[in-house]
Amino acid sequence: MKPLLKTLATTTAGLALMAQAAWAVDLEFYFPVAVGGDAAATIEGLTQAYMEANPGVNINAIYTGSYADTTTRAITAARGGNPPQLAILLSTDMFTMMDEDIILPWEDFLTEEEVESWIGGFYPSFMRNSQSGGQTWGIPFQRSTPVMYWNKEAFAAAGLDPETPPATWQDMVDMGRALTLRDASGTVTQWGLRIPSSGFPSWLFTGLVASNGQDGLANDAGTEVYFDTPEVVGALEYLASLASEHAIMAPGILDWGATPRAFMDGESAIVWTTTGNLTNIRANAPFEFGVAMLPANVRPGAPTGGGNFYLFDGSSPEQLEAAVDFAQWATAPDQAADWSIATGYVAPRADTWETERMQAYAQEVPGAMVARDQLEFAVPELSTFEGPRVTQILNDNIAAAIVGDKTPAQAMADAQAAADAILAAYR
Repeated sequence: MKPLLKTLATTTAGLALMAQAAWAVDLEFYFPVAVGGDAAATIEGLTQAYMEANPGVNINAIYTGSYADTTTRAITAARGGNPPQLAILLSTDMFTMMDEDIILPWEDFLTEEEVESWIGGFYPSFMRNSQSGGQTWGIPFQRSTPVMYWNKEAFAAAGLDPETPPATWQDMVDMGRALTLRDASGTVTQWGLRIPSSGFPSWLFTGLVASNGQDGLANDAGTEVYFDTPEVVGALEYLASLASEHAIMAPGILDWGATPRAFMDGESAIVWTTTGNLTNIRANAPFEFGVAMLPANVRPGAPTGGGNFYLFDGSSPEQLEAAVDFAQWATAPDQAADWSIATGYVAPRADTWETERMQAYAQEVPGAMVARDQLEFAVPELSTFEGPRVTQILNDNIAAAIVGDKTPAQAMADAQAAADAILAAYR
């Protein structure tokens, strides 16, 4: 890493500057809009509220498309000497950003008390892919876990208890059979289950791996992967069997982006997707639905996911201090409650859930608490050095097993060998 600016946050001048009512600084903030929920409008409201309270700070929120688009744009801008001060990127981008040497650790701009009270207040599950080498590189904000949504009306029509979702892998198969409907010609009119296999296939697959007993797919240092273990192979065998053997899920690769609509249109009675789609489904589903943790096999389990704030190198001390202040403000209980309620993403700190607004929201929308409670069993999303390459290797081999081009065992052996060849240089 480059020499860092820790003294800026600990000198008298730096602390005095942070205590002022406003800074005469401009900030660029990259934000991905191609995510679940009405995120862009909410971000616009948050940035406007901050600027009204800090009239010397101008935040230019640049809406940058998908997470991948945002990451590419941030790296390109930083390499060109014109980085944003802040960006929301995937938590799994941490090692990529470190490898590019373009982000700064947050502790270097905080007092010891702030490190303890602010950084120490985030849920530990979210920090597992936000910290490395004893430093914090990402601040949890737009965080999520996958959850299971079920159509209560479809359950009742199939003779199932609409208040009891599948709790185990076997339940999911048994209930999926009852929920899969065919017309007189044999054409499926309603699938029992949909687990998307494009967009973020490795993320949802990690939910199966975790519930099959394995603590994620990589080590915390980002230098080793564990793709060819019995737990992972077993998870892939189960995933492939949902279409090929049990016929409760459509065959082939299922689109991530179309999954909420497939659920709301009645095409699939059970779906796995991000908790960040809760607000969208709640506003648009024409039927009663429920939200539950992912079904267990050996144990309950799910991966964490979503986006973190990253702080970019190459800006003035005043800009960096203002950027840190904005991130602290945006993750404070009142703002984090606004964000979680508006989007469905998980409020990443316990103090947010203690506010009156979040307690009232949890009473009104019990499904909002599922992802939070699932954190007890959560494992990190796949994150390594050369992350996009390693993840694509895994995704390609998951796809090969789903469509029948490889057995699950061969697919995971191939994925392990290819990832090992890439990561050997980092060990």
